[in-house]
Amino acid sequence: MTTASIHIVASPESWIEQAAIDQLHQTAALPGIDAVVGLPDLHAGRGIAVGAAFWSRGLVYPHLVGSDIGCGMGLWRTAMKLRKFRPDTAVRKLHGLEEAWEGDASARLAEAGLPPLPVETLGTIGGGNHFAELLRFEDVFDADLFAELNLDAQMVQLMVHSGSRGLGQAILDRHRTRHSVGALSADTPDCAAYLAEHDDAVRWAELNRAVIADRFLDRLGTEGERLLDICHNGVTPHRGGWLHRKGAAPADKGLVVIPGSRGDMTYLVRPRSGDRADAALHSLAHGAGRKWSRSEARDKLARRFRIADLERTALGSRVICEDRELIFEEAPQAYKDIHQVVHDLERHGLVDLIATLRPLVTYKTRRA
Repeated sequence: MTTASIHIVASPESWIEQAAIDQLHQTAALPGIDAVVGLPDLHAGRGIAVGAAFWSRGLVYPHLVGSDIGCGMGLWRTAMKLRKFRPDTAVRKLHGLEEAWEGDASARLAEAGLPPLPVETLGTIGGGNHFAELLRFEDVFDADLFAELNLDAQMVQLMVHSGSRGLGQAILDRHRTRHSVGALSADTPDCAAYLAEHDDAVRWAELNRAVIADRFLDRLGTEGERLLDICHNGVTPHRGGWLHRKGAAPADKGLVVIPGSRGDMTYLVRPRSGDRADAALHSLAHGAGRKWSRSEARDKLARRFRIADLERTALGSRVICEDRELIFEEAPQAYKDIHQVVHDLERHGLVDLIATLRPLVTYKTRRA
């Protein structure tokens, strides 16, 4: 059996756990996998490393994409002036966002070219590491490009991280019932059926982020314009084969946001093309990446911090998270250093830095 090539984008200063590297090697040994890339946010997942990309000439592996098909990040510029923004006021207004959206879901699905699909969770963030966040621009590294993109440091921005909710899980479950974790030959009806459902889930997830943004902007009494939306869990055609991304941002779809933890900066970057991008499978880190597992984070932090301590970050931002376990699991301390992650991408010639964004209010979940 031939093992795929493995390329890890990192530096000696990066911290990558051995378990994640072991998972990369396990995936590289799968039949038909030709190339594997680990990004600087690489960390161990449930059998599959997160922060990685996998290329195959003729096979599609649904379990390498996972259950949250279409999960990604969207960034909106809002009409809120930073000088008038009050975090306490925003926190008071952000209620009722866990309940079903009351808008015309069927119409939105039709506008997106989607068939009738579950709408109960449309417009909701979900759990885990998903969030919506209000931010401000902090440092601008490329003033010309910043101006060319018509960005304004005097306005509040909105970032949304969410996915396909239960839809992606249902698609993966159906595949596993028939094929377990086996591959699908790209020229078979079963593969065509999976890819059709996968593509619907990707578009549903993009729509979900848009509806979430609409709900947040409505609560805050303002409007917004989407700057970008990227998917970091999916499989797409690539160089005559199939590129699977598991927690990896695309470097061939325009601008990318790479968020840190809830208590750190987010980077706005422009991907580069060329030989180095080819070697990295045109993929980038999708965030800081976990340093501790969820159970480790709960065990380590619950002894040291009160919940109230984690509702404000070292940057002075506010965190809305009324799930007592989740607020420890998603604490800033559980994540790697986003500055090191992005530095590694820049050092490997994969990105140009545009700006950083500083969190103001991060919304995870709230009781009714």
